[in-house]
This record gives sequence, C-alpha cells and structure tokens, in this order.
Amino acid sequence: MVRDGYYYGVVLLAAAVLVGWLTTPIWAVIPILLAAFFLWFFRDPDRVIPSESGAVVSPADGKVTSVTTVKMDGETFKSISIFLNVFNVHVNRSPVSGVIRGARYQTGKFLNAMNPASAEQNEQNTVTIEGEGQRVIFKQIAGLLARRIVFTKKTGDTVRRGERVGLIKFGSRTDVLLDASAEVAVKVGDHVKGGSSILAFLKPALKEFAGASTGREQQGNN
Repeated sequence: MVRDGYYYGVVLLAAAVLVGWLTTPIWAVIPILLAAFFLWFFRDPDRVIPSESGAVVSPADGKVTSVTTVKMDGETFKSISIFLNVFNVHVNRSPVSGVIRGARYQTGKFLNAMNPASAEQNEQNTVTIEGEGQRVIFKQIAGLLARRIVFTKKTGDTVRRGERVGLIKFGSRTDVLLDASAEVAVKVGDHVKGGSSILAFLKPALKEFAGASTGREQQGNN
C-alpha cells in the first residue's frame, strides 16, 4: 500500500473515535467507511513485468480511451491515452527501462480527464525516458477530481520497465507518446494494468543498425 493510505486511514479512524465519543457510535460509521475506502484506494499490488524485447508497458491501470497520432514540438508521435477512474489502482510505473532525461511539471486546469483538451490544458507532469533504443514520453495528467500528482524520480535516474515512479490521486489520465514506428498492441476500450499490460513494441533504433553496418565496413577494409 502507498503510505498516503495509512495517513488518511489513521486520521479518519481517529475522527471516528472522536465522533463516536462526542455524539453516538452510529455517527462513527461514516469516517470508518471513508477510512476503509482510502486504505483500499491506495493499494499497491505487485505485478508481473513482461520481459519481451522492445515492450512498452502501461504506466497505469485503466481504460484505453484513445490511440492516435499527435504532433509535439514539431515531431510526430503515436499517442495512447489511458483513463483512470476512482476504482483503479493509481500507482504509476515506468513504461520502459532507461534513463530519465526530463521531468517537466506544468500547472493548469482540472478538466475532465476524458476531455481530449485535458492532454494539453490540465495540470500535468511530462516525463521523457531514453531506453530500449528509443525515446518514450509519458504524461501524468490531473483530472476533474485529481488535485495532486506525485513523481518520485528525478532527471538522470535509471528506471526499470514496470518500476514504480509515482502516483496520481483520484480520477486521472496518463498518455504515452511513442516513436511513429512503434507497433501498437492495444485498442480503444481495452482495460490495462500498470506494469504488466503491453501497450506497444518499439522497433530497434536505426542508429544501432547503422553502427553495426559501419563496423562491418571497417572490418572489411582491414
């Protein structure tokens, strides 16, 4: 369980004791139920991480709401959007193994996460990871209810595929941006699990092939 769950749970259970003592025990049921909800909401189950080469795993639990092509900073990416409702696990995981090259926090609105405009206008954290021979970008996007985004890593950190990297509290959204050559493995309507569901497969970077070719040419010239 994420430690935030214990904070909420302890406070609400203390409130239940106080309410029950000052009024009648029946009123203590409300904070007890709220405490149970928060303890359940902040659950953090272990996941089996796929080992397939080039696999990009989902950074969050939820429902795939969009698979499309987008432009960002003049570049074309394949974009996969995942909507998290209040009943989903809200722990975020790294989609690939690699090095975090950037983490940019942007303040903004709190539009409904199902609204396409939320991808650009809502409060969000944009993380860039270089790994698997490719660059992968994923966004933690606040929603109508989500008011806090947590990211536990920093630029320069090395992460493993499926490793826990943060949390979005309550309803929210995550977007994954991939190279245009990526082979998408999900479709709109699919339900995915953070760290264990494969969203796409990355193709080996062309520079790797170029390097291998150059090496062969050098050997041939010797």
